[in-house]
This record gives sequence, structure tokens and C-alpha cells, in this order.
Amino acid sequence: MPGVSTSTVAGLGLGPLTALTRLVAAEVRAGWHEVPIDPDRRWYRQLRDDGDVDVWLIGWATGQATELHDHGRSLGAMTVVSGVLSEQRWAPHRGGIRSRPLRSGCSQGFRLGHVHDVVNVSAAPAVSVHAYSPPLTVMTYYEVDVAGLHRVRSTSDAQPG
Repeated sequence: MPGVSTSTVAGLGLGPLTALTRLVAAEVRAGWHEVPIDPDRRWYRQLRDDGDVDVWLIGWATGQATELHDHGRSLGAMTVVSGVLSEQRWAPHRGGIRSRPLRSGCSQGFRLGHVHDVVNVSAAPAVSVHAYSPPLTVMTYYEVDVAGLHRVRSTSDAQPG
């Protein structure tokens, strides 16, 4: 796993990333961005990619999830615009997978090495804004068993979440 850091060599730190997701979430609430909800797969659209940061808007139908993953060499942040998502995050010093609700208006940042799965477990659709710096290029996916966390695959076709 990469070391823990709150800034990147080239790009934004966790505070500015989180502030950016809050700003874009306010734009979504104001109606500036349409968010379709696709019942078959998560809908997402890249809103920004300037070399330092990329920003994604995601629509979640009930049951849609990202799979357990990290964000490669990127820091990340997200804000839930509407609905309720659930984050299952890898917390090795706290007994493995920990779960927490992410309600409308909730924002959080992700340090390097953060491994999580985000899922819409509610009956209503959800919308979230995600930002990564440097832009998201690689993600590694994981499984957990009694022995711990295991890499399953890595992809350079990174999808937000």
C-alpha cells in the first residue's frame, strides 16, 4: 500500500479536494448538472480534468456498488448530493471491514492507501460528486477473507467511486 499522505507531488490536497466536491455538489443541487439514474449500472460523467484534478458526478440506483478498491496514487474526496450511500472501508487495526452511512451533505477525503467499497443500500437513488488529485488513472480491486486483504486486479481504465 502507498504511504499515508495529505498532499500530492502535483495536485490538490485533501482540504481543497473536499471543498471542490462541496462546490460542485452545490451546483448539482442548483440544477446545473443533470444526473440520470440508470437501473442497470452506475451512471457517471467527468466534469473536469485539468491535469491536476478530475471531478466526477455519479448517479446510483439501489444496490449499485463500486467493489472494494483503492485510488492508486491519487488522493480523493467525495460529497453526497442526495440520498444515502454506505461505505465499507478496510480498517486493519479495527477488525477489518468497517461500515458507515454517507448521508446527503456528507463530505470526506481519502488519503493514499484508502481501500473502500461504496454502495447504495437505500431504496432511493443517490447522487455523489468525487474528485481525485492527481487525476485517477489506476485502481486496484481487493477481496477480504480470514487472512486479510488481497489484491484481485488492477486496472488503468479507472472508474470513479
